[in-house]
Amino acid sequence: MKKYLVQFVILALTLAPTLVRADGDEVVVIYNKKMPESKAVADYYARLRHVPAKQVYGFALTTNETMSRAEFRDALQLPLAKKLESDGLWKFAKTTAPAINGQPERTVRRVAASKIRYAVLCYGVPLRIAHDPGLKEIVPTNVTAFFKNNGASVDSELTLLPEAQMNLPLTALTPNPFYGTTNSAALNPTNGILLVTRLDGPSAEIARGLVDKSLQAERDGLWGRAYFDARGLNSSDAYFRGDQLILGAAQIAKILGYETVVDDKPGTFALDFPMSQVALYAGWYDENVSGPFTLPKVEFMPGAFAYHLHSFSATTIRSATNRWVGPLLAKGATCTMGTIDEPSLQFTPDIATFLARWSVNQFTFGEAAWAAQPALSWQTTVVGDPLYCPFEKLPEQLQSELTQHNSPLIEWSYLRIVNANALRGETTAQLIEALENLPARTNSAVLTEKLAALCDAGGKTLSAVDFYEEALQLNPSPEQKIRIRFALADKYTAQGDKKKTYDDLWKIIDENPDYPAKFNIMKRLLDLAIAIGDKNEITRCVNAMQKYAPTAQ
Repeated sequence: MKKYLVQFVILALTLAPTLVRADGDEVVVIYNKKMPESKAVADYYARLRHVPAKQVYGFALTTNETMSRAEFRDALQLPLAKKLESDGLWKFAKTTAPAINGQPERTVRRVAASKIRYAVLCYGVPLRIAHDPGLKEIVPTNVTAFFKNNGASVDSELTLLPEAQMNLPLTALTPNPFYGTTNSAALNPTNGILLVTRLDGPSAEIARGLVDKSLQAERDGLWGRAYFDARGLNSSDAYFRGDQLILGAAQIAKILGYETVVDDKPGTFALDFPMSQVALYAGWYDENVSGPFTLPKVEFMPGAFAYHLHSFSATTIRSATNRWVGPLLAKGATCTMGTIDEPSLQFTPDIATFLARWSVNQFTFGEAAWAAQPALSWQTTVVGDPLYCPFEKLPEQLQSELTQHNSPLIEWSYLRIVNANALRGETTAQLIEALENLPARTNSAVLTEKLAALCDAGGKTLSAVDFYEEALQLNPSPEQKIRIRFALADKYTAQGDKKKTYDDLWKIIDENPDYPAKFNIMKRLLDLAIAIGDKNEITRCVNAMQKYAPTAQ
């Protein structure tokens, strides 16, 4: 396995540049003076990220998620720019602005020097700027009625704070000149962009937790499995771009070595889909949170990124049950994005570009998020610690640190190595041999499940059954255990062993009181009981079916 690790490290070194990592000196933290919880989140973040106290600013803002255009300008935008200048964090200089929005060429002031690059909006800072029908601007004739909207997310509007004195148009959007950039240093107020994210969610406690989980993943790595939910659209479909974004991100996750699941069916992941140990998730297109994400517990790993593409995924982020952004955060995601109003598909976050910049290019979360936005002054909100950078450590360093600390997370490092080597042409037989001879495998449900799957793919069915059964004894997570039991049921069925299939499926029922699809399993169990010919078990199944019938739930 050591030689495989070396190969993986060499690949990472060829992909990832060496960067100087950002720190708290480059951040300003903003809270709402009218909400004590907002200041508490700001102080917590500043302490953990070593943000100077003089760079923590409070403004008296509405406690609602929506603010008017006038309040945004007078209570937040202009006072913040003034504070940054008076505190010496920004230095303005005169420059010539080209003719725009019906105005002639003119002399304006813009940021010429900046000591900060990031702004963190804390729980309680409003989310959106309402459309102001009284705002009259000269709009180019080629702007369609759909885009004649001056509403925006607070985050996205504040990205243009360095150019606040340039009288940029507020109607419609501003194309992002940094969309797709591979140069993180270009994302700087001196070039006209402030990297704005928020620590937010349904509660202040959840907002604070985003910092803790970011720091944990930076220390130990972002481990787990990756799930991508496309819709199976073809290139002639008007919404094909959505699938392209999701599938592009999935391909990057595979290259990174994540155990990656891709669903390309029209529907989203089903409620009973065993989604275990989630590191990455991207999918679309349900209006409100659905499927496994509605269960009492979602197995998000520390540092997990989760994103659901929907036009109104972030119309509120203070709800733990409505839309997507708030519920994902409430269930344990560490960072996410969403849109507060209809953005049009081509101006939603480019999730493939985001993942590439965040991982391969080692951008911070704030850098990667805004490098992935086709538009500014528009509808996207970005939630998470902007400094969060879980891919800064190369695989060799993480492997060494996890080994030194006897961390159980080492199993994920080995799993990623196996997957990366599979992509580079190692045969199934070679991968099986490597895992069988790996000492760490014998104590790992993750690696033993992988070994079982490889044996199954290599035609070694009996070995696959043995390793699946072994994995069940190695403390798998609840959702992982369900997945393994279903895999075993399939293997037992293929062997014609109805009794083992029957016993295995009953264990799913017995071990998981909250399993949402018990009735479906009971239908299989009844058929098996009839085939086995056991009258007592038939009675047991009939009684259970009546108990778990949908009308009885």
